Amino acid sequence: MEVDRCVEVEEGLKKMKEMNWVIEVIGELEKTTDSATEMRQWSKRSIYKIPDCTKIHSKRSYKPLTISFGPYHHGEQLLMPMEDHKLRALLHFLKRSRKPLQLYVASLMDVIDDLKGSYDSLEEKWKLDTDGFLKMMILDGSFMLEALRTATHTMGDYAPNDPIFSGHGQLYFMPYIKRDMLMLENQLPILVLEKLVEVENDDQNLKADEFILRLIMQFWSSGSHYPRIGKCVHVLDVYRKSLLLEEPHKRTRLRNTVAYAADAGDEIIRSATELHDAGIRFKKSKSSSLRDISFRGGVLRLPFIMVDDTTEPMFLNLMAFERFHVGAGNDVTSYIFLMDNLIDSARDVALLHSKDIIQNAIGSDEAVAKLFNTLSKEVALDPASSLNLVHQKVNDYCKKRWNEWRANLIHTYFRNPWASLSLVAAIALFGLTIVQTWFAVHPVQ
Repeated sequence: MEVDRCVEVEEGLKKMKEMNWVIEVIGELEKTTDSATEMRQWSKRSIYKIPDCTKIHSKRSYKPLTISFGPYHHGEQLLMPMEDHKLRALLHFLKRSRKPLQLYVASLMDVIDDLKGSYDSLEEKWKLDTDGFLKMMILDGSFMLEALRTATHTMGDYAPNDPIFSGHGQLYFMPYIKRDMLMLENQLPILVLEKLVEVENDDQNLKADEFILRLIMQFWSSGSHYPRIGKCVHVLDVYRKSLLLEEPHKRTRLRNTVAYAADAGDEIIRSATELHDAGIRFKKSKSSSLRDISFRGGVLRLPFIMVDDTTEPMFLNLMAFERFHVGAGNDVTSYIFLMDNLIDSARDVALLHSKDIIQNAIGSDEAVAKLFNTLSKEVALDPASSLNLVHQKVNDYCKKRWNEWRANLIHTYFRNPWASLSLVAAIALFGLTIVQTWFAVHPVQ
């Protein structure tokens, strides 16, 4: 019996080995690494392909329309006209730097595994074709570097009628390139730009990482003060952190409130007009940081925002990055969640516009309301978000009946001078009536 049992087991194992999927699993099991190695592999990834389930509401907002950066959209027919401009930018870059192309190739070759590891869904052809991948990184990287420099540098080696790098190109073409630079699927590892700058300058005192961060921030901002924002992984990450910059003391205060906010749960607050009717006033924050949101003394302070044609794709890609990149944080997502709560209709937009919090550059107030309602689909507030505390404070304020009564009194009788005068006159008349009645009952002897 034992012999028969052994024969059955051996025959079963032979049959299992003939199954392809069993062979594949066994092969993967042999390649399985320890958790520390696996963690290092995950930490390299920062550029993600967005799944179709996320794109369901607006596929156009996640796709580049003018130029491709990196492998995900490389070679698409719509974007092919820009390939000639990439080559031209590389030639200008090499001629100006007076360094041979081989030096740049060697520099990127040293970090090729890190560059490939930055892409979460790198196709097999790019994993095998290292030469093709390096060519793409250098062409895309040099063009991006040249585009970033248009904000601060006058590059006289381009023709005055250049379609991209002239004054005309900056006015009519660069805004579309800017838009495509903020697509999550259309990112380059910031390491590419740093390596190009290191070889180009050959300066031991130049900190390439700080130089690149400052260059990117200057590209999107006309200011002159650019504080350090820490290590970043690509242009979208730099742009996100620039939106969240705030004063150091405010940053500390938010960290101290997270533990309390985590106990608040997912607090939903009423719309802006309802809060206004409940006695809450709206004021513009002192800074434009998306973190500069506070509620104190019945006043909700919100940062100024310009709503235009780029608002939807920009926020959708920022939120996608927060969703897929572990450790990125949830500040942008929390801001959108709050704005969706506040904006239900055109009346809410009009109210926030009157307080100089929203500037509408896309048309009707209804369009702005629809935009924020679309952005927030399937978005939830992280229990650890500092904005959870703001939500709870606003709700606690609204639950106090006296605040609502006082607001109704103000809205009814003090909304304009004539209403106020009418109230005073009514009180005076009521007082005179009481006095007259008293003297009628108690005549003077």
